[in-house]
Amino acid sequence: MRSSLSRRGFLAAGSGLATAAALPALSGCSTLASADSDPGTLLVHTQLGTTAPGSATYTAAVKAFHKENPGLRVKNLVNGDDLPQVYETSRLARKEPDVVMVNLYDKTLAWTDVGATVDVKGYLDDWGLRERVLPAALEEWTDGKGRLRAFPYFATNWPVAYNTALLERAGVDSVPTTGDQLIGAARKLRAKGVAPVTVGGNDWTGQKLLAQIIQTFLTPDEARKVYATGDFSSRGAREGIDYFVQLRDAGVFADKAEGLTSDTMTTQYNTEAAAIQSAMSSALAKVPAGPAGHTEIGGWPLAPGASHSKPTILRSYTLIGFWISPNGVRKLPSVEKFLRFMYRPDVVSRFITESGRDMALVTDTVSKDFPLVAKAQQLGDRVGQALLPDLYVPPTATQPLITATSTAFTRGTSAAAVRSALESAYRTA
Repeated sequence: MRSSLSRRGFLAAGSGLATAAALPALSGCSTLASADSDPGTLLVHTQLGTTAPGSATYTAAVKAFHKENPGLRVKNLVNGDDLPQVYETSRLARKEPDVVMVNLYDKTLAWTDVGATVDVKGYLDDWGLRERVLPAALEEWTDGKGRLRAFPYFATNWPVAYNTALLERAGVDSVPTTGDQLIGAARKLRAKGVAPVTVGGNDWTGQKLLAQIIQTFLTPDEARKVYATGDFSSRGAREGIDYFVQLRDAGVFADKAEGLTSDTMTTQYNTEAAAIQSAMSSALAKVPAGPAGHTEIGGWPLAPGASHSKPTILRSYTLIGFWISPNGVRKLPSVEKFLRFMYRPDVVSRFITESGRDMALVTDTVSKDFPLVAKAQQLGDRVGQALLPDLYVPPTATQPLITATSTAFTRGTSAAAVRSALESAYRTA
């Protein structure tokens, strides 16, 4: 199978690939030099291998795979957040890895459409793996043309963690479920020298929480339209921005939130310098036993007249999937063996029990050794669900939205200025 991908196709797709194409060999050379056409070697480009949760389990799984398949070697190329950019560079040179393990977000949204990776729907069915995948995960990984971009694997819950010991010490008897209760709790926490809600206002964690709060007065369909078009002029979107500004200027968020990152956020919560955080399950898995022992998991408090009936969380089934490249199509028997192995219930269970990962696959295993992850898995209909905007935001607007997020978290910025910054992120991308 030959891909129709070309340098022009990448650039025309609007995925920001000019940067990738212009990269010096610095980040791309290891990938290009490592490209292996040996049919007995499967080249896998992955984010698991650094400090990412699940890395140790993945390494052990590959070792077990080698033991069961002595004639087939998996060779891993490891990158962090720069994986999409490095992969695109290797694809432009037609020396890309066979399988890519990365989430569906930003640049990767365009990969299947421009031929950087292939539609795997037929393979999922031919290999008998469809019944292993949660229907919601299949829906999220399928594009508007009915193509399945990758084999779903990791998922995440993204609830709100509340340190009940800090709340009680400040005189807050219960977890806030309304905006007024949250503002009241924030005032009492600040009086005790404790930051209320810690958030990475200068990165993706803040962008997600801002999007969640803006959706307070939006239905899912309305939210899809807002984040696909960048038009925040509807009544619901404006009311959501107003609600965010009200919370921000009432001191709900940690001081100088506009400059904080996800690392700062997790450190503040894990050291009990802050009482509340909106945290995906991989962050919940890292909360130490002390604060975890008095953490309650719930949703984000609502305002009167909200479109949701219960405090909201985010859920996503697109955290990591197995993408097949055009080069990988030439090694389909090897790819099939690898994916069948990774989809096995015993392997999937290891990621849950050893690493506290949520999975996009059918399983009865619960993260018993990761109590906060387990609590999030068991929330069920006790919370509502806001829309994760990642699948709808145009790739070119992703990074500008993070810049706009920092503006939004800056105390004193008016609701009109927040809206203008968000809409400008789409226009200037």
